[in-house]
Amino acid sequence: MSAPAPNRSAEIFNRDVETKGGYLYALDSKLSSRLATERWLQLMLGLTDLAGRSVTDIGCGDGTFTVRYWDRGHPRLMCALDPAVKAVVAGAAKRDDRPILFVAANGHHLPYANDAFDVAILQAILHHDSDPQATIREAFRVAREIIVLEPNGYSPILKAFERLSRYHRDHLERSYTATRLRRWVEAAGGTVIKGRFGVAAPMFCPDWMARVLKVVEPPLEQIPFVNRVVCSVYVFQARRP
Repeated sequence: MSAPAPNRSAEIFNRDVETKGGYLYALDSKLSSRLATERWLQLMLGLTDLAGRSVTDIGCGDGTFTVRYWDRGHPRLMCALDPAVKAVVAGAAKRDDRPILFVAANGHHLPYANDAFDVAILQAILHHDSDPQATIREAFRVAREIIVLEPNGYSPILKAFERLSRYHRDHLERSYTATRLRRWVEAAGGTVIKGRFGVAAPMFCPDWMARVLKVVEPPLEQIPFVNRVVCSVYVFQARRP
């Protein structure tokens, strides 16, 4: 699938906020979505310690996960941005009294100085990006450390979803392998420190399937080669000098 035009993804997600009030995977009450997104957060917070640090959430979407990172990661300060203006407005409405700054901005041209943050979060945004490498370069410009979550490009199950699922097609979903992501990090002057595959239950799958896969998820995440095939996401931490 070809990459979307630079503003196409923002248009798609603005429409989601207009019609649904937010993003389906964050709003969905299905068991599979709740289990998957909770595991996302566990995996990402397992990569690094956010406590007392300055953090930017690049591609924050409707702010659902930004708020969760604040509540469970306890950073010193947090700035969240997204090119979808209506999503940023929705995110700001979720923050309550949390001192999180929400900004409408393009991840290819961040409105921050060099080394403005300790950590940049890139959660599930590169597979929507017209130029993923540009976003990685900008993330490394404003932070020496990045933590990333992306769909697992090795998974034949996920590749089938990208072709057959209307949601995936409508949202221009496409996944990348860990090898390709590592090459992009290295091209931006960074090094992948650690990474792992996770989440056995696919988003939006039936409840019975989610329950079964959740039980066997821990060993499936650990078995080499098997985890590449059955896990739905890849997470990694990377740093630059």
